[in-house]
Amino acid sequence: MPRTHHPHVLPRRRRLLPIAAAAAALVLLALLILLPAAPPGAPASLLRAAIAAHPSAASYAHPCADHLSLSLHRLRAALSALESGDQPAALHLASASLQCQYDCSHLLSLPAFPSQTLTSRFLNSLTPQTLIASPKLSAASAAAAFPAMVRPTATVCKPSPAAKPCDYSTVQAAVNAAPNNTYGHFVIAVAAGVYEENVIIPFEKTNILLVGEGMGATIITASRSVGIEGLGTYDTATVAVTGDGFRARDITFENSAGAGAHQAVTFRSDSDQSVLENVEFRGHQDTLYARTMRHFYRRCHITGTVDFIFGNAAAMFEECVIKTVPRAEGARKSARNVVAANGRIDPGQTTGFVFRNCSVDGNKEFMLLFQAKPQSYQLYLGRPWKEYSRTVYVSCYLGKVVMPEGWLPWRGDFALRSLYYGEFDSRGPGANYTSRVKWSSQTPDKHVGFYSVESFIQGHVWIAY
Repeated sequence: MPRTHHPHVLPRRRRLLPIAAAAAALVLLALLILLPAAPPGAPASLLRAAIAAHPSAASYAHPCADHLSLSLHRLRAALSALESGDQPAALHLASASLQCQYDCSHLLSLPAFPSQTLTSRFLNSLTPQTLIASPKLSAASAAAAFPAMVRPTATVCKPSPAAKPCDYSTVQAAVNAAPNNTYGHFVIAVAAGVYEENVIIPFEKTNILLVGEGMGATIITASRSVGIEGLGTYDTATVAVTGDGFRARDITFENSAGAGAHQAVTFRSDSDQSVLENVEFRGHQDTLYARTMRHFYRRCHITGTVDFIFGNAAAMFEECVIKTVPRAEGARKSARNVVAANGRIDPGQTTGFVFRNCSVDGNKEFMLLFQAKPQSYQLYLGRPWKEYSRTVYVSCYLGKVVMPEGWLPWRGDFALRSLYYGEFDSRGPGANYTSRVKWSSQTPDKHVGFYSVESFIQGHVWIAY
């Protein structure tokens, strides 16, 4: 289960700043309530007001400061996109900003910032028009996302007398060497080997293209988990990406904290227009944190136990192999595992998880345990982390470890009336239409087009290399 982050202890002055900010926020929120609603057709005015009301990142400590800094960047970019006529991008950017604001206010147990209310009003003023749009479909999901011939800008390898010389011995050093805010791709070729490091690709490092020598051959691994040195889920990622345009291919990302650890993220992404192809994500709880923006995962391998694909991005998973692994170590193993915990917090957000032509099953060890004691080894397609959770499986193979009811509640009836969990053309022994929970759906054929690469993440515009 994804967990709330815990801020580091702050000096008294900095602890008082969020309190003062909260008081100011309450005053501004009262004024906003008294003001008349923005007139229809004035979404740009709502964005400008949200920017003006946005809290200062300087008033907060990590990770809240990071969330608010990114949020303001996204809001400003949303206004620019809206004014240039790119409404889908504006909605995705504002959706990401809302998530970042929420993460900060929720982290510190503060009331919603006034800018959150304004951002939500912007999203809900436009989203209904977007949902009924039906763009002409193209072959975006099959477009080549990487160059046919890789010409690296930087090379990384493990130091060895027998190896060819390269530029750097760590991936992070190569990332640091990339120019800031570049429009062209900075290609980092990583030789086969195990790289024990945490890699951070910050906001200003755009269009990083990371290429390994194959899944299981080039491995980036670390072992951070919640509770170690006061870390929250956000800071446990082995690879964390914020810079837009990130792409990776033929590589393995791993969090080796183990099944006995708390939340331990392998990959966290806030990168917009990001493509990961033939990438393996190894982990247990909270493996892949698709936090915000538009992602495309093609032919990836993803393993985990509890909520091992989670977050609030608009993420498409195409032809991915998704396998659950045993949840606990030791002789008395048991598992009630869940693939997806989508965290959509607002009905206006253009976010959700879509799995197309994927396979969902257990790994070899899990299957052996399932066959010996099937009632103790269960897999569910998803559960609602947040109120407007949205997850859809389209033409996926579901193995026999998938429970007949398909989906699992989070707690009681939380979100069961506001989520959207759908399936279309599921196949395999786990595709049991008649036994699914009543609060899930069989997505109608006429609606499947909305969950395409073209419509959901506008991939026809940016995936092709």
